[in-house]
Amino acid sequence: MVVSALALFLALSAPVFADYYSYVDEDGAIHFTNIPRSAKYKWFMAEGGGGVESNYLSYDELIHHTARKYEVPPELVWAIVKTESDFNPYVVSKAGAVGLMQLMPETARMMGVRDRYDPAQNVDGGVRFLSHLLEKFKGRESLAIAAYNAGETAIKRYNNQIPPFKETRQYVVKVNKNRILYLETVKNIAR
Repeated sequence: MVVSALALFLALSAPVFADYYSYVDEDGAIHFTNIPRSAKYKWFMAEGGGGVESNYLSYDELIHHTARKYEVPPELVWAIVKTESDFNPYVVSKAGAVGLMQLMPETARMMGVRDRYDPAQNVDGGVRFLSHLLEKFKGRESLAIAAYNAGETAIKRYNNQIPPFKETRQYVVKVNKNRILYLETVKNIAR
């Protein structure tokens, strides 16, 4: 009886965290829920305890902390993570990019990342690299985003313009749409 009561007490006193889901309908309205009742909803962010294998309660907290550390807009980092991995730390691209920010082996080495699957290391390396790109392209975010996708040399090859690659142009548009989604969500949550 005492063991049952203790188990019930621990179950009821443990913190409970929610995941938030969103989708954009055909009219452009953004819908949010913590209980997705349709496949249209995609995971958006964790309230807390979001599975980050580090000292952070959620990916959002990890992103904000790391963005502040490297002086990069957190909404830009969030949008890149959303675009690259949809917040899946275990995703691997056909090209061999891994983790939340889809780090290639060489980029990870350059940024001091030992475990590309570790969310904290992956985000730190990705944001550090993004900070380098923003500095290199004098704060021009569209070029930094394009370089994150196509590489620095592609930007240089096209005279510091977004390269004419369909994938890269679509990537820049998608990152910017995800940034707007994030900013609108934060604004709606703050209401």
